[in-house]
Amino acid sequence: MQITQEVAGELHHQTVTKYVLTNDQGTRAAILTWGATLQEFSALEDGQRHQLIVQEQDLAAYDHNPYYLCQALGRVAGRIAGAQFDLNGRTVHLDPNEAPNASHGGPHGFTFVNWAATTQQTATAVSVQLTHTTTEAADKYPGTMATTITYTLTNDNQLTITFTAKSDAPTLFNPTIHTYFNVTDDQHDLKDQWLQLNSTHRLALDQAKIPTGEKVALAGTGFDFQTPQTIQEGLAKLQKHGIVEYDDAFEVTPSATTPIATVGDTTGHREVRVYSDRNAVVVFTANPTDPKRADQRDYNALALEAQTLPDAIHHADFGDVVLPAHQSVTHTIRYQYVRQSN
Repeated sequence: MQITQEVAGELHHQTVTKYVLTNDQGTRAAILTWGATLQEFSALEDGQRHQLIVQEQDLAAYDHNPYYLCQALGRVAGRIAGAQFDLNGRTVHLDPNEAPNASHGGPHGFTFVNWAATTQQTATAVSVQLTHTTTEAADKYPGTMATTITYTLTNDNQLTITFTAKSDAPTLFNPTIHTYFNVTDDQHDLKDQWLQLNSTHRLALDQAKIPTGEKVALAGTGFDFQTPQTIQEGLAKLQKHGIVEYDDAFEVTPSATTPIATVGDTTGHREVRVYSDRNAVVVFTANPTDPKRADQRDYNALALEAQTLPDAIHHADFGDVVLPAHQSVTHTIRYQYVRQSN
């Protein structure tokens, strides 16, 4: 097990540090302090390194990246309708960054922070712990909230991400990492990547991608990934109805033992299983490294955002995203890399 660190560069007059966690099998995770970004998650197979996520080499590409490429989202991931909500008899007004709504924590969310960092190493795990305290004056959410995001890589090829927060006033907390997966050999597109979801329903969304409150059954539709199918197979079914991308919230069963989602390559070389203690995963197709290809619907990246169902503060049956004052709350996402064949 090994941890290394280096200066990745400078953004907005702040030094950004890169931490690289490597286990005894050569599986590696690289984390940038800017945006608590997962810059790399890769595996060593027969002496060749295979990336499991989509990445940029240039630090500047992570500065206000419009795709939130593998970056931390918070205090609240997803959209909040009208950029406002009621909490404890008070109407809170957020800064809209997807007018009229607030998205992914707003313009001053976790993504735009250079986090402080410390490391820890044991015989079986290496980790980097990122910390930041945000105030109501900074992001308009109530309370001064201290947050810790910890990335831990183990020798059994698990990358666990924990989010812990505590606030001096009631606030909202529903963070995630906006991780884009491509586990195929060349990562050129998604034609050879399949997806499986432990989900029977998705949320109905309006034109602004705000949940209506309705949950829609998946069976028999292009949204049905209860058994594995490739992204292209699913999109082919949806295109008959004029749908050309995935940008959808799926209700899942939280579990530490059954994946909420799994991605794999059709050649059977590798897969990544995603576990979460919350009830949703947002699935989004994109090409964050080549916007021109994205415009042509030629996707090379599949985002899987494990979280509580989006806009939960406006829907009582979506889940509880309220963080009570002076109480610590922790959420966990875990990625398990599995090599399928030599």
